[in-house]
Amino acid sequence: MKLHYKKLGEGQPLIILHGLFGSLDNWQTHGKKLAEYFEVYLVDQRNHGKSGWSEDFNYDFMADDLNEFIEEHNLEDVILIGHSMGGKTIMRYAQKYPEKIEKMIVVDMGVKSYPIHHDQIIEGLKSIDLEVVDSRSEARKMLSKYVENESIRQFLLKNLYWVDKGKLGWKINIPVLERELPVITEALPQKESLIDVLFVSGGQSNYVIPEDYDSIRKYFPLADFHVIDRAGHWIHAEAPQEFMEEVLGYCLR
Repeated sequence: MKLHYKKLGEGQPLIILHGLFGSLDNWQTHGKKLAEYFEVYLVDQRNHGKSGWSEDFNYDFMADDLNEFIEEHNLEDVILIGHSMGGKTIMRYAQKYPEKIEKMIVVDMGVKSYPIHHDQIIEGLKSIDLEVVDSRSEARKMLSKYVENESIRQFLLKNLYWVDKGKLGWKINIPVLERELPVITEALPQKESLIDVLFVSGGQSNYVIPEDYDSIRKYFPLADFHVIDRAGHWIHAEAPQEFMEEVLGYCLR
């Protein structure tokens, strides 16, 4: 599948993949900073943003999408950054196509399976009937019944766009994402990849904890780890300066 993207800067290629319910728009601020040093590609994964929708949705498909993208743009010695679901996509890519990568950064995601915990969000998104709802404020009010956190609500509602005057639509394929939640949260296949990789985790998040490090190294023996203590799962948004310092320090060394 051809993926929608935005290209910034010049130099060594660096690709950033967003997480579940996200889009490349979530990474534009960091992308602009990284573009001072690299040729940055911000990419929408399938069923997200402005990329195409498909009934086929798992990490093999998303890794193959990424490979198609890299081959189409004739990229070599690529640096990959992936947050959450995007982190698992680039890890799966590293297992399948290690020869294309120089190094990668996985942002608050491990190799293990996770309990499904997005079902409340899905229910909230489904509650917004776009045949009836014709304003963002009304959609926000309906979603607030399911999602208490205002920042998360704002993030989710970025997926609304104007199809036509007075007609809203979704940038995310909600039925497929709902159906495939068990796949999105499943563990990676057991396969070693000798890629240099930095796992950046949030100290207030339980996605990657020190007890996970040994199991991660069974997949990625060259893994390094860094914890940003004051951040949760949305590290790049919650601690942007420290996150960027860590990313640049790793990518430029």
